[in-house]
Amino acid sequence: VMDMVGLWERRNSIVKTFSGGMKRRLEIARGLLHSPRVLFLDEPTVGLDPQTRSHIWGYINELKRRESITMFLTTHYMDEAEHCDRIAIMDNGELAVVDTPEALKRSVGRDRVSITTDDDVAAMGVLAERFQLEPTISEGAITFFVAHGEQFVPRLFAEPDLTINSVHVARPTLDDVFMSYTGRTIRDAEASGAERNRASPWMRSGARR
Repeated sequence: VMDMVGLWERRNSIVKTFSGGMKRRLEIARGLLHSPRVLFLDEPTVGLDPQTRSHIWGYINELKRRESITMFLTTHYMDEAEHCDRIAIMDNGELAVVDTPEALKRSVGRDRVSITTDDDVAAMGVLAERFQLEPTISEGAITFFVAHGEQFVPRLFAEPDLTINSVHVARPTLDDVFMSYTGRTIRDAEASGAERNRASPWMRSGARR
């Protein structure tokens, strides 16, 4: 297992000399010692730099390919959740939804439109009353979901009571899925979790061969 996670050459080294990424790989190796059918990984890449995160996921994907085991992991990173066969979103301790990444993105079914305006409060009122939308404010922009976003945008600019400074249309992502099911972005949820003294992880993902 040390060879599998790239630590064979350091097999005689003292663990306290290991880097953070090496220690994470060692934790994975320890979990594999008894040839488990199920492996639980709690945020295996938290606090690591992007390059080390990528290497850790290389080892996890190799495990998925070579070993007949089911892996459950928690993560704050949506790009990591994309690796998984099935994703479960937890919101305030309750299971919001479980499905494959692609099915979850299809479930949103609409494009994500983000706009910036001179008066966000007034703009949200117009969007809700005249377009029957459910806008939210996050990271300095008003966001809402519509079918065929590129066709919808001209209607916004034709609205006299809306002063739009910028607009961006994007296809659904896992971040959009999370916001659609919980009403918050990943960053918002992480911040509120910290305020609750780091309550139970809200995102659980499963990777299975």
